Amino acid sequence: MAMGKRKVACRQGALWTATAKLPRGEGDPFYERLNCVLAKAGFDGYVEGVCKDFYAPRLGRPSLAPGNYFRLLLVGYFEGCDSERQIAWRLSDSLSLRRFLGLALTDRCPDHSTLSHTRRRISAEAHGEVFVWVLRRLEETGLLRGTKLGVDGTTLLANASMRGIVRRDTGEGYRAYLRRLAEESGMETPSLEDLQRFDRKRKKKTSNEEWTHPSDADARVARTKDGRTRMAHKVEHAVDLESGALAGVKVHGADQGDTKTLAGTLEEAEARLEAAAVASPGARAVVCDKGYHSDGTMVAMKGAGVRSYVSEPRRGRRRWKGTSDRRRAVYANRRRMRGAHGRRLMRRRGELVERSFAHVYDTGGMRRLYLRGRENIAKRLLIQAAGFNLGLLMRHDCGIGKPRSLQGAALTRFSAFLVFAFAVFRPPDRLWGAVRAFGAGSRYFPARNRPSSARARQPHRFLHRATRRPLSTGC
Repeated sequence: MAMGKRKVACRQGALWTATAKLPRGEGDPFYERLNCVLAKAGFDGYVEGVCKDFYAPRLGRPSLAPGNYFRLLLVGYFEGCDSERQIAWRLSDSLSLRRFLGLALTDRCPDHSTLSHTRRRISAEAHGEVFVWVLRRLEETGLLRGTKLGVDGTTLLANASMRGIVRRDTGEGYRAYLRRLAEESGMETPSLEDLQRFDRKRKKKTSNEEWTHPSDADARVARTKDGRTRMAHKVEHAVDLESGALAGVKVHGADQGDTKTLAGTLEEAEARLEAAAVASPGARAVVCDKGYHSDGTMVAMKGAGVRSYVSEPRRGRRRWKGTSDRRRAVYANRRRMRGAHGRRLMRRRGELVERSFAHVYDTGGMRRLYLRGRENIAKRLLIQAAGFNLGLLMRHDCGIGKPRSLQGAALTRFSAFLVFAFAVFRPPDRLWGAVRAFGAGSRYFPARNRPSSARARQPHRFLHRATRRPLSTGC
């Protein structure tokens, strides 16, 4: 193949180009199908009715349509955009997203300032109603039960730096506070090196009762999973363990413990499920890890008629004195956790709740926040969760939950066809041995991981097991 060379002079394009001949991206079929799902359920008319109170009835400049505003936030989830600037830039650079929002080639894309101004105008309750609307679609499809909920929390890095924290009482920064302590200890005109040496020797603790951030008062000093101290927010998910759908999302202070925030998250999830008219027959169950275990939590769940499946930390042998209600609640939870059903629910919780964290924050672009204020974060977070539930609905409908899954769809279908062909025609052992000999030592059939004798003698049995899974191109 000869090497192509780039021409220095710009070549003049055609004067007229048909829009049907424009190239289509790999994610274009996904967004077309998603638009069909939204249009079939009357999404635009619903959100316009919800948001009409936030706009002037007659006068004023035409604004960004509420349907397109929520579509832009969904684009932030599906494309992994962390900020509103990146959402606006991604929209202006993509033909597929232009079709998704119904913009012509000559239409100007909404700016990030328009997106942020619309977010400030629409309340958090309206964003919650959009989240409930998606829950209703899941309930109509039969993908949501709401009888067994798994709850867990994670931390999100706030849009605030530890260097910018100030004292709540005096309003001075950390360096000014350190200089005052050094001068009070007898040090005259301390230099920067003297302050660093003085700070290294003294006992210190950055408490949220004493320190705050002037730009984001809701951010709290917290320790992340990697051991570093950062300004952060805490968010908890309530996940339906039968379908994997997000039933509730709640933003808390990062300095609050799990036992204090569990009740608020469960109330949020129950309110969303009740608004979505989800039928909940039988007793409900809540599954949590050991961070949520306490005597008060067990008693509260038992009083509310909720079956608790909470891992119990190792506290040693306990001596109960005059606490019969607590003892019975703790022992009942321990008995359920030791059963096969309890262990199965714990495995299910670890799988589905962590999966929601990975989709919404890691690949969804919200692990590092670019918004300030708990209300603004909750608005974006509710639409992120709605996008996650829409992904479940799309995966049930067409087998694809995200547009990026279409990148390897052709290869997945070809591999599934090969597995199906081998399972149906059942090639003889002599042909299977030739395939093994041809691929021995390669990355598909490494020599150190050769199939066992049973697999070599009867390969059709193992291929038949592989074809029991549905042939889909999902994530």
